[in-house]
Amino acid sequence: MAQSLELLLIQFLMPDNDARRQAEEQIKRLAKDPQVVPALVQHLRTAKTPNVRQLAAVLLRKKITGHWAKLPPQLKQLVKNSLIESITMEHSPPVRRASANVVSIIAKYAVPAGEWPDLLPFLFQCSQSAQEDHREVALILFSSLTETIGSAFQPHFTDLQALLLKCLQDETSNRVRVAALKAVGSFLEFTNDGAEVVKFRQFIPSILNVARQCLASGEEDVAVIAFEIFDELIESPAPLLGDSVKSIVQFSLEVCSSQNLESNTRHQAIQIISWLAKYKYTSLKKYKLVIPILQVMCPLLTESNNADEDDDLAPDRAAAEVIDTMALNLSKHVFPPVLEFASINSQNTNPKNREASVTALGVISEGCLDLMKDKMEPVLHIVLGALRDPEQMVRGAASFALGQFAEHLQPEIVSHYESVLPCILNALEDVSDEVKEKSYYALAAYCENMGEEILPFLDPLMVKLLGALQNSPRNLQETCMSSIGSVASAAEQAFIPYAERVLELMKSFMVLTNDEDLRSRARATELVGIVAMSVGRTRMEPILPPFMEAAISGFSLEFSELREYTHGFFSNVAEILDESFTQYLPHVVPLAFLSCNLDDGSAVDIDESDDENISGFGGVSSDDEAHDEPRVRNISIRTGVLDEKAAATQALGLFALHTKTAYTPYFEESLKILVRHSGYFHEDVRLQAIIALKYILTAAYAIFQSHNEGAAKAREVLDNVMRIYIKTMTEDDDKEVVAQACMSIADIFKDYGFMVLEPYMSQLIDATLILLREESACQQSDNDSDIDDADTEHDEVLMDAVSDLLPAFAKSMGAHFAPIFVNLFEPLMKFAKSSRPPQDRTMVVACLAEVAQDMGAPIAGYVDRIMPLVLKELASSEATNRRNAAFCVGELCKNGGESTLKYYGDILRALYPLFGESEPDDAVSDNAAGAVARMIMVHPQSIPLNQVLPAFLKVLPLKEDREESMAVYSCVSTLVLSSNPQILALVPELVNLFAQVVVSPVETPEVKAQVGRAFSHLISLYGHQMQPLLSNLSPAHANALAAFAPKT
Repeated sequence: MAQSLELLLIQFLMPDNDARRQAEEQIKRLAKDPQVVPALVQHLRTAKTPNVRQLAAVLLRKKITGHWAKLPPQLKQLVKNSLIESITMEHSPPVRRASANVVSIIAKYAVPAGEWPDLLPFLFQCSQSAQEDHREVALILFSSLTETIGSAFQPHFTDLQALLLKCLQDETSNRVRVAALKAVGSFLEFTNDGAEVVKFRQFIPSILNVARQCLASGEEDVAVIAFEIFDELIESPAPLLGDSVKSIVQFSLEVCSSQNLESNTRHQAIQIISWLAKYKYTSLKKYKLVIPILQVMCPLLTESNNADEDDDLAPDRAAAEVIDTMALNLSKHVFPPVLEFASINSQNTNPKNREASVTALGVISEGCLDLMKDKMEPVLHIVLGALRDPEQMVRGAASFALGQFAEHLQPEIVSHYESVLPCILNALEDVSDEVKEKSYYALAAYCENMGEEILPFLDPLMVKLLGALQNSPRNLQETCMSSIGSVASAAEQAFIPYAERVLELMKSFMVLTNDEDLRSRARATELVGIVAMSVGRTRMEPILPPFMEAAISGFSLEFSELREYTHGFFSNVAEILDESFTQYLPHVVPLAFLSCNLDDGSAVDIDESDDENISGFGGVSSDDEAHDEPRVRNISIRTGVLDEKAAATQALGLFALHTKTAYTPYFEESLKILVRHSGYFHEDVRLQAIIALKYILTAAYAIFQSHNEGAAKAREVLDNVMRIYIKTMTEDDDKEVVAQACMSIADIFKDYGFMVLEPYMSQLIDATLILLREESACQQSDNDSDIDDADTEHDEVLMDAVSDLLPAFAKSMGAHFAPIFVNLFEPLMKFAKSSRPPQDRTMVVACLAEVAQDMGAPIAGYVDRIMPLVLKELASSEATNRRNAAFCVGELCKNGGESTLKYYGDILRALYPLFGESEPDDAVSDNAAGAVARMIMVHPQSIPLNQVLPAFLKVLPLKEDREESMAVYSCVSTLVLSSNPQILALVPELVNLFAQVVVSPVETPEVKAQVGRAFSHLISLYGHQMQPLLSNLSPAHANALAAFAPKT
């Protein structure tokens, strides 16, 4: 065989395609015989030309797996010896590397079986050889063996690390240093043990040196390995980087600033900064690296793209992502320098700089929302100015930024509608389609959170949008439909005059079947659902059938986005039809099941880069490809399928909620899917499952109430749901999902009460404690260094939801919550330290107020701890903090008993400014009035009524917070009914107040009756003396009060 095989190998390497094909066929036939192994080994050692020797090694690698087990021991030994010889004596580097690859395949089977005990000693010896070639090939082998027999290196780990470090610092050979760099990368990928990974920290200076040398000599592809190593170190949860983060950042910034380097190399450097901003942001803060990074990233936004460059690698786009990530995690440090950059560059003569100025503001708006809200005027000045720029690219960036503001700076941005909306309307007429498209996006995001403010603009908006819908290219029609949807949501019933025209236009979109039109069809389907929600059931129900038919038929078109939007449409229809949606269940539920059970469509790239030096090996495959286990390079999931699954999961919950008992046939299967999706790998699907589980629980109680074993079956579903929620609280790594689980639990407490939930109480309290101590899985994103309280940012998504659990427990348990609250109090108070952000402190105060309200008397034991915090908060510069503090102080006084009396003087002094002209926020004054009312009700004798009542009545009637109505007006009425002399001195003010309360469209009948009784008492006391006061009122007020006067 050996002789014929040699000829075939030579023939395989000929340029003649036919000759090659014939050789390939013959080699395939011969390769089935185990004797091919010794024959290939012979040619690897003796063939005259390096190409043939390399080809023999490559074929041996592909064939050895299938034959190794069948070879006799002496032949196995011959193969191993020959490979070792080839590695040490071969002059051609490609042949040496190809032989090393064969060693790595054989080692996978031979080393664990104890058949190659001298391999590792040989490699250690080789790596310390005086010959550069030997040192290099030993390192190459260490790299490849890590993937196949990494565990065999475990006992030698310390020696190996020392060896790698020594080779990284090899003073005589660049090739050895490069091979060592690659080996470090392989070892890091394999090593999972935190303690072992930490030891790689000392490698960082050497890795940086090798990477710099590679860049200097033009070996950018090797330098990129350094970034891959840093990537591994950054993503590790172990605190690996220490102060070396400074040199990594410095090197990465040098690379991404070098315009002469390949775009991929620069992109990798920017990516490292991005990962640091995501996973190790406290280190960036600790080592004062935020400003240096922004000083490089912001100018990168001004770089122009090469026309032939991949958009994803463009430095301006990558830099924008870094700035966005930094804003999310380090907003306080990011906002001032970015605003300064934007202010300066907005005046630059270069349009790319002006574009960069508004892009920067757009990308930080999500992370820096609180700081931006305080600087809305200067920020809007820059962006609205850029919307009028002569250059299209600047106007496009400005409309993008405005869309971001509209999305993230709610509700404050809406109050600027008088300046913003006309600018957006103007931009919709832009000559550039790109600017138009982004302006529709901005309009859609802006209008989504508007209410009646939109009404003056409704007609001009709809004239423009309806015109554009009929006369624009498809992509603009799609964004235009999104805008109409937002306008419809904001306008609600005021949209009715436009609904018929819009729905008529949508019919033509909902029957499109060409692939390029399906996105428009999806948007149209979504829009019909939104319009239905705005105009309501009465108008929609009669005209729904053709829309439902069109929506259902869209599922045959195999377009994921259309299916996603259609599930959303069905959800909206279920919401407006309620139990009448039952007729559609047999058609729509199976479609949701199909989407929920879809394969995720994971796409996997396989790394097969061993054989790049010889072309044409594709046809000679391994006997058993499964044994080769090539390395998986990256996994990507088709996001369309995820979005579709999330929408279908949401739909199942809403169908169950709105049709209740009619949902019985689909209940079991839906529950199974929701339980499965609550543990799904992607958070968007988990989030919808967590929401839907609460809805399916509502349906379960309706379905099983008339059932023989109903209580047991409903309890089984509750068990399932609560088990998932409690597990999610501590184990899920996504804050939004955990927050939703907390909110759902709070709702379940409201709906079902403590008795039903008592069995879960112990686990619930444990999970709540873990969240309050910030020890859950979703709170572990950055443990690289200690976080200074002063730099902590309020976790609005998660902690507001966690702090809402305590009032939910208190409301359902009353005073029985006291022994549980003892354990939760200290962890909660940690968020109230003066070093914490104001939002944290007011979260605590609001939580304590509600607990005091519902737990009642046991709050007395905490008054001395809470009161100093609350008094301080009454003087906060933030209106929300003052409002919550006023509410809290009232509840403490109402339920805290005698323990609050000593604070009455301090409380009244702290509340006094909230009643004056200097208090700009009506809700704060309302809550201050509520606090005073509660104090008067429990301890009237401790209040100087002659001083307090005039100021108290002056802020009435309540302007905004109607939850205070009962407390405030009960207090006033009680004082009047008891003929309190201090209040009877203020009869004119009382008559005026009572008149305004009884005509108010927002006060309840109970409140009006209370006030009416007090007014009636005044009439009985003063009779005709009241007439002049009544004649000063308007007829409407006088008549409304007269209805409460005693009949004579």
